[in-house]
Amino acid sequence: MSTCKGRDGDTWEIYASGTGWRWRRTASNGRIVGASTETYASKANCIENARRNGMDCTPA
Repeated sequence: MSTCKGRDGDTWEIYASGTGWRWRRTASNGRIVGASTETYASKANCIENARRNGMDCTPA
């Protein structure tokens, strides 16, 4: 799993699921406020989609 913290304090996670890559956005209060609706074949494609959905940091 790769994570980073956005400028707004939200944590972004890029993680491998059983069939590919997914992303999740968690607010500073611990609530999930966004997640990918599909699985991506590559980590790079997953990160591109997360960026289109507001991710402004680079996952480590």
